[in-house]
Amino acid sequence: MVNLINYTKKGLADLPSNPILKFSDYASKIPDVIKFTLGEPDFDTPEHIKQAAIKSVTDNHSHYAPSNGTIGLRKAAANFLAEKYGQKYDPETEVLVTTGVSESIFNTVLACLNQGDVMVVPTPVFPLYMSDANIINQGVEIVKVDTSDDGFKLTPEKLQAVLDQYGDRVRMLVMNYPTNPTGVTYTQEELDALADVIRDKPIFALCDEIYSELCYDGPHASMEKSLHDQVIVMNGVSKAWAMTGYRIGIVCAPKGILEQIAKVHQTIVTTEPTPMQDAAEEAFKNGMDDSKPMKEEFQKRRDVLYKGLTEIGFECAKPEGAFYIFAKIPEGLEQDDNKFIYDLVDKAHVAVTSGSCFAKGGEGYIRFSYAVAMAEIEEGLKRIAKYVEEYKK
Repeated sequence: MVNLINYTKKGLADLPSNPILKFSDYASKIPDVIKFTLGEPDFDTPEHIKQAAIKSVTDNHSHYAPSNGTIGLRKAAANFLAEKYGQKYDPETEVLVTTGVSESIFNTVLACLNQGDVMVVPTPVFPLYMSDANIINQGVEIVKVDTSDDGFKLTPEKLQAVLDQYGDRVRMLVMNYPTNPTGVTYTQEELDALADVIRDKPIFALCDEIYSELCYDGPHASMEKSLHDQVIVMNGVSKAWAMTGYRIGIVCAPKGILEQIAKVHQTIVTTEPTPMQDAAEEAFKNGMDDSKPMKEEFQKRRDVLYKGLTEIGFECAKPEGAFYIFAKIPEGLEQDDNKFIYDLVDKAHVAVTSGSCFAKGGEGYIRFSYAVAMAEIEEGLKRIAKYVEEYKK
């Protein structure tokens, strides 16, 4: 019998499955487990958005939309970005609707990188950017820059050092802010300084801003203001409106760049479901402040979880956005974060994500998602405190 697995895309079989999802499945089998794992808001989609989706179905919006997305959604998204963040994009030629930001990232990596190019990724970071580059497998080299000694922020000095080492091969800088897994974000001045390093060089800046509406301590900053012509902005409705299942993302870029990204989208997706686009249009158009109550609740949860973890003995970067806390495992406990999370869930019935999932700088850390009810946070802290007291050497 022929083993056809040997004839699938080279290298694909060697890539591991998503360890975050694998562990979440394991933890779900524990009956009373408290899960601080998956990054998904535990709120309902606002009612006016749900009604827009229902109306779209009853109005028989059941046919193909334009490949780049309905013009209504693109106009609403462009207006939202302009009103909220001062980002200026032409909805006709510079906005593309995708299957969540996940597809935006895949399309952009495929459209903008060639064999031999270098993609610079500040870490710890959500692994999707690197996974996409590995799956595409065009001979792209991924350079991971450990930011754990710099407050989990990329510095201009470290970015310049990469350019000095790799020269003209550097083609893309990946930026995610507020950042998954740390919740850290950048000021406009910090982004301006990074932009100055790559300004007027043939380097794309992929800026994943999906958590833009969940900034707690100040306004959302964007590298687009610093470097419009080189920046590719990604956003969407998943986090700010609790619409993860609607799968609507937005990618914005100067016309010539977006045209190339859109060619990939046309090939692999064609277009998004029209009712979901109509719902997303309603979110961007009439839900500009929908995220405020959710953000206020997330901030309360952040404060309780951060205070509780630090009192137990965890060192944490205080999140400035998103809904994650990245905590260093206290000394005296198992320091291998991949072993630690299984021990914690088996003994304390608390599930967290290993820091190593997020690449260099994540070793010895664990990620908490506080997209869970306050009562679960409080109970989870009690269980963790008991676990540390019992098992710390």
